[in-house]
Amino acid sequence: MFAHKDFVEKSKLGDRQAQYKLYSLYVNGMFNVCIRMVKSKEDAEDILQDSFVEAFKNLNSFRYESTFGSWLKRIVINKSINHLKLKRVPLVSVDDFQNKVPEPEEDTNITEEHLNVDVIMSAIKQLPTGYQTIINLYLIEGYDHVEIGEILGISSSTSKSQYHRAKKKLIALMN
Repeated sequence: MFAHKDFVEKSKLGDRQAQYKLYSLYVNGMFNVCIRMVKSKEDAEDILQDSFVEAFKNLNSFRYESTFGSWLKRIVINKSINHLKLKRVPLVSVDDFQNKVPEPEEDTNITEEHLNVDVIMSAIKQLPTGYQTIINLYLIEGYDHVEIGEILGISSSTSKSQYHRAKKKLIALMN
C-alpha cells in the first residue's frame, strides 16, 4: 500500500485541497534536500516551487513504481543540479588534478566527538561545492556512483574519485 495514494489520485484529478495536502506533507523534507544541494535559501525556495509545479503538472506520469516522496525527491534533486550547472559550479575530473593537489594524510583516529552530526555537517559545509554535491548525493541521498554520474553528466569513475577525495578532505577537516 502506498502512503498518501488517495491524495495523489485526487491530485491527478485536479483537487486543489489534495494537492495542498501533498505539498504540506512534503514541503519541509524537500526544502531540506534543496538547501543541502544549493546552499542558498532563496535559490532553494525557487527550486522547491518549480519542483512542486512540475510534479503536479506531470502527476499523471507517476505510476507508483516508487513512493511519491522518492519520485518528488528525484525532481527536486534534478532541478537543484540543473541550477548548479547553470551557475557553473564545477565538478572537476580527476584527470585535471593529477599531481597538482596534495592528498591530506588519512588519519583514522576519528573519535566519538567527531561523529556528532553537527560537527559532520559543519565539516561538509567547508568542502568545495563540487565535493559537497558528491557527498550529498552519495551519503545523504543514497545514490550510487553510476546514478550520480548520470545525474551530473560525469563518468562513474569520476564520481568515485571525487567522493574519495571529498571523504579524505572531510576527514582532514574533522581532525
